[in-house]
Formats: sequence, C-alpha cells, structure tokens
Amino acid sequence: MVKQIIFIVILLATLGIFSYTLLRLRRIFKLTRSWHPINYPERLKRLFIIGIGQSRILRKPLVGFMHALVFWGFMVITIGSMEMVIDGITGLERSFQRLGGFYTLIIFTGDIFAWLILILIAAFIARRLWLAIPRFKGVEMKKRSKTDAYLALSIILLLMISLIGINISYNQATNEEFAYLFPLSGALSFLIPVESAYVLHEIFWWMHILLIFIFANMLPYSKHFHVFTSLPNVFLSRLEPLGKMDHMPEIEKEVRLMLDPGAVVESTDAAPARFGVKDTTDLTWKSYLDSLTCTECGRCTAVCPANQTGKLLSPRKIVMDVRARMNEIVALPFHQAQEANSKSLLRDWITEEELWACTTCNACARECPVNINQPSIILSMRRYLVMEESAVPNSLATMLSNIENNGAPWQYPASERESWMNNIN
Repeated sequence: MVKQIIFIVILLATLGIFSYTLLRLRRIFKLTRSWHPINYPERLKRLFIIGIGQSRILRKPLVGFMHALVFWGFMVITIGSMEMVIDGITGLERSFQRLGGFYTLIIFTGDIFAWLILILIAAFIARRLWLAIPRFKGVEMKKRSKTDAYLALSIILLLMISLIGINISYNQATNEEFAYLFPLSGALSFLIPVESAYVLHEIFWWMHILLIFIFANMLPYSKHFHVFTSLPNVFLSRLEPLGKMDHMPEIEKEVRLMLDPGAVVESTDAAPARFGVKDTTDLTWKSYLDSLTCTECGRCTAVCPANQTGKLLSPRKIVMDVRARMNEIVALPFHQAQEANSKSLLRDWITEEELWACTTCNACARECPVNINQPSIILSMRRYLVMEESAVPNSLATMLSNIENNGAPWQYPASERESWMNNIN
C-alpha cells in the first residue's frame, strides 16, 4: 500500500509537469497560423510506410537498420512500461498476464530488444565519441545539442540496463517459473543470489520507472522530442509533390481582379495577411511542429548541394532556427509575444544569403526521415522578401523586371524574341 501511495504521488507530479509543458506548447501553437489536413487515408499510408516502417531511414542499410531496431524495440518495450504504470497504481504484479499469448510474445521480444537496444545505444555513443561523422557538425550544432544527445543516449542506456535487471531478478525471484519469457536475461539469472533477487527487482523496478518519468518530462525541451512527435508529424506531412509551391489565395484574388475587374470574388473585412513569412508567427502550426520534430540528424544538410559547395545554407539550421526563435518569443510576456518586437526570424536568425542559396531541388525534404519540408519555409521567406520588401538579388531583379515588361525573363519583347541571335558570330 505504501508503495502504491508513493508511486501515485510521483505519477501525479510527473503528469502535472507534463501537463504544464503541454499548456506551454498550446500557447505557442496559438501564435501560429491555421492549417487544415486533408486526405486521411493517404496520411495513414504514409504513417505506416515512413513512420512505423522507417522506409526513409533504411536508405542507409547499416546505420538505418540500427536506428530502426531501436525504434521498433521501443514500440514493444512501451507496452511493458504501460504495464508497470498500471501495476504501480493498482498494486498488482504483471497485470497484463491475462492477455495470454500476446503478453508472452511482447515480454519475450521485449527482452531481446532490451539487449539489442543496449548494444546499439552503446555503439551510437562510441560512434559520436570516436568517429568524425560530417553531418554531426555545423555552425548550428552548438555544445548544447551535443550535450543533449549524450544525455538522452545515456538515459536510454540506463533504461535498458534497469529493464534487463528487472527481467533477471524477476526470473530468479520466481525460481525461474517464467524463464520462457526472458530468452536472454533468463540465462543470466545465476548472477543474482536468490535471497537478494526480490530486493534487486524492486531497485531496478523503481530505477526504470523513475527514469521513464524523468525522460518523458525532459524530452519536450530537447531535440529528442521527436520520440513523441515523429509519428504525428509523418501523418500530418505534406501530400503535394515535392517542389509544388503552396497556394496563396490572397494573390489569386488580386490576379483575378486584374484579369477581370468584373470577377466575383469573396469579400472580407479582415486585414490582409502578410505575404510570405518574416517571423515564426507567420508560419502555420504544422511548420512549428516540423521544428519540434527535427532530430538534428543532419541528413538534410548532408544532401544539400548548396551546402556541399560551401554556401551558408543548411536546411537543418533553418528548421532549428524556427524552433529557437519561437522559444525566444514565448519567453516574453504573452501580450508582448503577440506584438511585433525588435527581432524576427528573417535576418536575426536566418540571413537573406541562406535563403537565396537554396536551389529548391528538394533533396532535403526527400531525405528527412520524419517528413519535414524545409523548402516550404525557405520559399515562404523568399516570398516575403520579394512581395513585401522587393528585396531580391540584382540578377533576379533584372529577370523580374523583364517578366513585368516583356512577359518573359529575357530582355527582348515577344516581337523581338529572336534578336539575341544577331550577336552570334
């Protein structure tokens, strides 16, 4: 009974902290523009293929498969974690046993995955420590990002150690009655004296559940928030073909009136929206969700041709800057966060040079394992520069002027379209 009371108090404190975090996120999302998903069947298909199936991350056969195993392993182990919470509240032991064969399968595979994840996480830590992986570097990768990665990996390592400890000690405490549930851990039960098995089981049990609670409340403040947001983000990802620009109803209305002054268009008294994106509050809530989901893996930047040729653009930095800028805004009092302030995402976080370096090849969006669409942010910020400030590079300004005057990007009008050939020797 005492154990139950202590557990319930800790659980309520954990849920309270997590609820505060969700309310904070809700406040941030309210600062963004609306967006409405459609075509749910296609979204479910992407969820299973890209999200659960990890199809994109498996493009790298070895490392991708290692990451996929960790993901799939956590999906199985999470069921056992849910059982631990129910056991802690009710005071029962192995409350999911009534599930029969399904429970046996989950615990059996969970024990195997615990060992696999332990080995793989140790390999990931070693890889970060001793191998110079280019995509783990960049101006956007500050010391905090690296510390965050090591902290998360270390906690996962401890989670697996404690889970294995639970399995070994439980098997020994029950006189190997349930040895068939633990194909790997059961073989090591002899390492624990029978008289100490129950005490060690309780120690490992509390260690594991407390680490889960700590980790759950740490994740929303780190890049590993993708543990919660990756599947929803894949489900809500863009369905349009890569490279297709977002529709702008405001522009369509103006163009229709220019082409046909008598055209019937929907009238509204609302103030016209800003063309493009200057700050994060001009983005949709889906773009902000993208920034929360970014794993900072660097796969997008690694395939960016602009970045590879030495230009400033890093698609990963663009997404990270959205998250950082929004965190800066929300740190202000609420009434100030809704007003323009002295800073903005454009220029203070992302420079014009970065934006115009993008070739819109969409390699970054194609490579992202959680379906973030980086070019959509870049193009929206370019739209602001062009349509609100007329701030474009000279080469583009000439082209736009030709389009306006000649109806084509070249300097000759349609009637003289072949004049350029006169200068050919």
